[in-house]
Amino acid sequence: MSIIKIKDKSFKTFISEAEIQTRVKAVADKINRDLEGKNPLLLAVLNGSFVFAADLMRYITIPCEISFVKLASYQGTTSTGEIKEVIGLNEDISGRTVVIVEDIVDTGATMKRMIETLGTRNPKALHICTLLLKPDKLTVPLDIKYVAIEIPNDFIVGYGLDYDQQGRNLRDIYTLV
Repeated sequence: MSIIKIKDKSFKTFISEAEIQTRVKAVADKINRDLEGKNPLLLAVLNGSFVFAADLMRYITIPCEISFVKLASYQGTTSTGEIKEVIGLNEDISGRTVVIVEDIVDTGATMKRMIETLGTRNPKALHICTLLLKPDKLTVPLDIKYVAIEIPNDFIVGYGLDYDQQGRNLRDIYTLV
């Protein structure tokens, strides 16, 4: 286990890169089985999910497409509770199978908003795929079909997740010391 410092905080290794890759591949295998013949559109939520989305897409063997949206609800280490849509969806998702790819689901408020917003565009199916889920922090009912790793309610950084925009480049996932 290693300790790193980002700005004013210290973090320790929580989930290794090898474990992350094993879990991402397992989720991709499930998507390959479940959505075969459906040409799903992976809709990655920026900025945090870009690393996960890239690795996930490389493990997916069925025909699929990818697009990106940007929502923000975090400031520093806490959620502001306010969701701001920054970049919208340009693709027509009517009649499509859409897989929302998120880095982390904690309260579920962002995902609930995404589902409601996308639902007005008549997709054939909407699925949620998250790298990390904090089940103890979930405040809204969500049907999350694809979860790579469940974690406790800790603040984490690495593998695309940041602390004040730092640490996204770390290969492992770290938690506060």
